[in-house]
Amino acid sequence: MEDDGGRRTILGQGGDRVKLNVGGKLFETTVSTLRSGGPDSLLSVLTNRNSDEPVFIDRDPEIFSALLALLRSNRLPSTAKRFSNQELIDEAVYYGIESQLRSALAPSRLSGIDASLFSTIRPTSDGVVTDFNAVDSDGSVWVAHGGQVSVYDWSLTHTETIRTHLDYISSIRKVGPDLAGVASEFESGLHFYNLANGRRVGSVEWTDPSDPRIYKARVHAVVDSPDSVFAAFECQHRENCVLSIDKSTMKAVSELGRQSGNSAKSTVVEKLTFLPEINALVGVSVTAGAFGYAGYVRLWDSRSGDVVWETNEPGSGRSSRFGDSFADVDFDREDLTMFKICSKSGDLAVADLRKLSEDPWVYLEEKNPCMRNSGGGTSSLIHCYRQQVFVGRGGGLEVWSRMVENGSDVERERVLHEGLYRRNYMDKVEDAGRGIIKKIEGAGDRLFVSREDAEGIEVWQSSQFSGAVLSL
Repeated sequence: MEDDGGRRTILGQGGDRVKLNVGGKLFETTVSTLRSGGPDSLLSVLTNRNSDEPVFIDRDPEIFSALLALLRSNRLPSTAKRFSNQELIDEAVYYGIESQLRSALAPSRLSGIDASLFSTIRPTSDGVVTDFNAVDSDGSVWVAHGGQVSVYDWSLTHTETIRTHLDYISSIRKVGPDLAGVASEFESGLHFYNLANGRRVGSVEWTDPSDPRIYKARVHAVVDSPDSVFAAFECQHRENCVLSIDKSTMKAVSELGRQSGNSAKSTVVEKLTFLPEINALVGVSVTAGAFGYAGYVRLWDSRSGDVVWETNEPGSGRSSRFGDSFADVDFDREDLTMFKICSKSGDLAVADLRKLSEDPWVYLEEKNPCMRNSGGGTSSLIHCYRQQVFVGRGGGLEVWSRMVENGSDVERERVLHEGLYRRNYMDKVEDAGRGIIKKIEGAGDRLFVSREDAEGIEVWQSSQFSGAVLSL
């Protein structure tokens, strides 16, 4: 094609060849390949040149070769393994094709059955992780270590670290772009830090002008919704509540569930979960004493602050599992189900959040004798992600995977049955020896695991050749 001046142009010629000189190495490709990076990419812009001469780009030719292969096939070639993710990302950002690279580097959908330890995130200083928040929306991980906060992006690349005024951060939550809520079990208040500049931009203390005893309350749990931050506060005399904090003003607007804290049924909430599908805030409290475990699960309507459902364990004694109180509770947001792990038997139970009753639990059974529990559920915790339940028992890690059943129209009361999930071990014996599992969170199709007094966060993910889920 020629323009009005008689000069040859490749604009509009999708099959025309294009020559590029990258770092002294000549590449020849097509217009359509370069434009597959998107209209705003540098490579797409270069296709509009009115010249047959190769354009010179002063970048690494070997990495460009890998990125060009990505544009051709939507896959990275095996030669890309010679470069670090950061090297690939830096070049992809230069060419404007970061989204294509991100899709290629993203792990496959997490399947606990074939997941393995992929990497370990290790902060450079104060390496023992005190808390972390894995963000599913962007795959990032916000890590508290000592009094510092470090952020790792979707590629597990370190992006920033700030030091807070706290010596020890026991709770951290991403509550906005570049905004973290942090708290310490040794100091009062919830504090907000802007990670872009490292400055504290706000703090919230629980106060009550009518009750002088309410001061220097410490935060035990933090969660957020699109408009609010919820934090569980406890005073020195054990009185506690959950404060609702407006994100726009960073001011407390209401109290939920204020209680004395003088019994297992009124202790401070240790775990908060927001369920946007039903607009509910859930608080879980578990205490362990000489007579075993006790605690409660409480659901609030986040708009009105009213309690809509509550259960206490040990209960009234009418349950067949009386005395086998839960050691931990978590929620599957996709299926709107609630899971608990029992403190004595170590059994796993599930309940439908849309059909809660006095005793809503269905106890899951393991049909394989080799996989049945040989001990209790002490030092156990659970986390739900991708319709799977990940269980930490001491230092061991296992997964309960939902079975795919024939007939997707089965009514929900028939879906929740004892054989709905199948249990598998995820780790090896040597993995369990790294320490007791302290926290599990899933995000970006990865599973993040921290252990007591161990440096770093383990990153588990599935291979690119994950097998299909078994069908009944």
